Formats: sequence, C-alpha cells, structure tokens
Amino acid sequence: MRIALIQMPVLPDKGKNIQTACGKIREAAKNGADFAVLPEMFCCPYDNSCFGAYGEPEGGEAQTALSHLAAELGLYLVGGTVPELSEGRIYNTSYVYGPDGRQLAKHRKAHLFDIDVQGGQRFRESDTLSPGNAITTFETAFGTMGLCVCFDLRFEELARCMCLRGAKVIFVPAAFNMTTGPAHWELLFRQRAVDNQCFTVGVSPARDEQGSYVAYGNSIAVDPWGAVLCRAGAEETTLYADLDVERLEAIRAQLPILSARRTDLYEVREK
Repeated sequence: MRIALIQMPVLPDKGKNIQTACGKIREAAKNGADFAVLPEMFCCPYDNSCFGAYGEPEGGEAQTALSHLAAELGLYLVGGTVPELSEGRIYNTSYVYGPDGRQLAKHRKAHLFDIDVQGGQRFRESDTLSPGNAITTFETAFGTMGLCVCFDLRFEELARCMCLRGAKVIFVPAAFNMTTGPAHWELLFRQRAVDNQCFTVGVSPARDEQGSYVAYGNSIAVDPWGAVLCRAGAEETTLYADLDVERLEAIRAQLPILSARRTDLYEVREK
C-alpha cells in the first residue's frame, strides 16, 4: 500500500488551503497513492483565535470537497483535521473517506495540547477546543487502520488500544512545534511503531517561520521495526511511503510482543 504524506503550507485563506490540498491529492493519485494524508488543521492557521472563524459543521466545505475528491480519484483520504463546530463546541477533528467518498471514520482529538515548557512553547488548546472521547479505528481493503491527532500520540494506551483492535497503521495528522518537534517527533513515531509492531505515519504542515504557531514539519513514516521509511524537512513537499503489510505480520510472529503480554500483571491499583 502506497501512502502520500502531503506536507503543505497553511495560509490565512481557507478556500486557498482547500484548493491546494485538492491539487496535491490529485498529484498523489497520479503517483499511485492508495492513501493520501493531510496535516493537522490543513485549512486553518493553528491559532486559538482562528478555530471558531474557520470552523464548519458536519458536512461543511472542506469535508465535502475531500469526500467528493476521494470518490473521484478512488483512494482513501485521511483529511488532516478541521475545526468541527457541533452543539456550541469546537473539536479538532479528522475525517477519513473511502474510495467511494463515504466517511469511514471521524476522530476528535482526545488529548488537548495544553503545554507550558519553560523557555519554550506555551499553548492551550483547551481555551477554545473540546476533547473527543473515542478510540478510532476503521476498516479498509488493506486491513484495519488507526487514527489519532498530534498530542494523542504521546499516550501509549491509546495506540495500544488501536493495535489490539487490529490496527496495522496509525495515521497521525499533527503539528508539533519548534520546542517539542526536535526533541520528541521522531522518537515518538518510532517508539509507538516498535511498542505496537505497527506502521506509524505522521503528517505536518510545512513550516512557516512567520506564523503565530511555527510547525516543525518533518512528516514521517516508520515501520514496525522502528526504521524510518521517509522523513521530510521543513519545506512544502509530498513524500511517498510503500508499506509492506506482510513485513508487519512477520515481525509480530518473530517477536511476539502483543501476544506475550501479561495482562494478569498489569492492573493498576491505587495506593
């Protein structure tokens, strides 16, 4: 299965961002991609002041464009994230569409990005966004896939639950920053891949040094042995990763981590 990791710039113009994304998805289809993956907040500057203004309800402009394009091109589309407006709340939501344009999954970011690193980044998504409450997997012709958003990846329990449901790949639209990116980006994607013997795919916006939030970029794909299959720099680009699902099954058979778990020992007891 071929994955297109679309590391695109995000501008203040929502319509232009959607147009750019659609153009890059068309290019990915021409290059044989089975899946195209967009970054977190691909149509909206990553700024609390923008989420409400750029947001849309279920079936909004960005979602409709992606659904129609997935059907037209006959590929799977992990549509980054958009600010989803629902019942007076705003969620950081990723939608997945199948080759027929049907929505296969919807993941609302469950762990909100509230950090305050001394001498580094400070950001509080919870000032504007609400958390989702689901573990998200979806079925494809290539098997079960997992989906989470950015900060969700830091929580091993979430990744493990997806893989226990059968996920072979964990897709992660993300926008790490210039504090956490250099420190933890590659480490986390390799760690989750090795811990769960799965592929991990992280897609970031291209870096904009003039933006109010500067994304790290470095979109990445990692195999179940922890090998980096591809990794971008800061620039606008589309990477292609060919994932060998048979290799995943071989690694799980040779090194039986998931099947050898001692769940009888793992209960957490309060002191």
